[in-house]
Amino acid sequence: MAIYLDFEQTIRQIQEEIVAAEVRYDHHAVEILKQDLAKEVEKTYSNLSPYQELQLARHADRPYALDYINLLLDKKYEIHGDRHFRDDLSIICYLGYIGNERVMVIGEQKGRGTKNKIKRNFGMPHPEGYRKALRAAKMAEKFNIPVLMLIDTPGAYPGLGAEERNQSEAIARNLLELSNLNTITVSVVIGEGGSGGALAIGVADRLAMMRYSVFSVISPEGCSAILWNDPTKVEAATKALKITSSDLKELDLIDDVIDEPLIGAHRDKEGAAEALKTYFMNSVAELQKLSDSERLEKRYSRLVGMGKFSE
Repeated sequence: MAIYLDFEQTIRQIQEEIVAAEVRYDHHAVEILKQDLAKEVEKTYSNLSPYQELQLARHADRPYALDYINLLLDKKYEIHGDRHFRDDLSIICYLGYIGNERVMVIGEQKGRGTKNKIKRNFGMPHPEGYRKALRAAKMAEKFNIPVLMLIDTPGAYPGLGAEERNQSEAIARNLLELSNLNTITVSVVIGEGGSGGALAIGVADRLAMMRYSVFSVISPEGCSAILWNDPTKVEAATKALKITSSDLKELDLIDDVIDEPLIGAHRDKEGAAEALKTYFMNSVAELQKLSDSERLEKRYSRLVGMGKFSE
């Protein structure tokens, strides 16, 4: 059953009326209601607040990394384990084809339903997850395969075991190694990009965000708790943090915003997957025109230029 947020209730009502009209075979009413739906979608989604965009980024029906992999990847083969400790299922790595392009896809997977959420550790990777991601990226480098990284995590797992196995070193190692990786890399925030857990697979030639995704150093809940000790200030914190795709594009912290369907990826998974595919394939085609040294120089310049400001 579809889940609707508070600001989507009018859309829900119109969609239910369309279903009822279709059952009655009232084609005239269906056409009118579809026009009303298009107008309501335009009105609702063109005026979203940062907090509403955060809600969409976390929507339970929003496609996760595995959804995109299943929609986009042909002849796929999953890669398991970090060859050090274990196989962390909150990070998934698949080798396969997008169109005619051989690709390595690395993603953070949250999981649906209690059983799968626990299995995927709610999308919060352990150090072995990041080491698995790096192993897959190094494999892609060896065979000159483009890498697509899909970011979707509330953050790296902060548990005692993760710290004992050197969580911070695993993240830092990925930042270092991915910055020097000699193959084409594209990273996309598909939902929630949280702190170092997102950065660990966010170093790439191109960094983009889906229209309704967020990318932040801390969650709005954590920010409001630290700054104001008041959980009711989450909306104010979301606005102040500037975590939406449009904010980060304006600040020049990402390269592009991918135009997922206006109604949201949670309502049109196939449309969102097609938008992601188009962006990735276009990026690969553009990056393939550069020599290795040119591509690495552009990547370096982009990374060291982040956070620049003028007075």
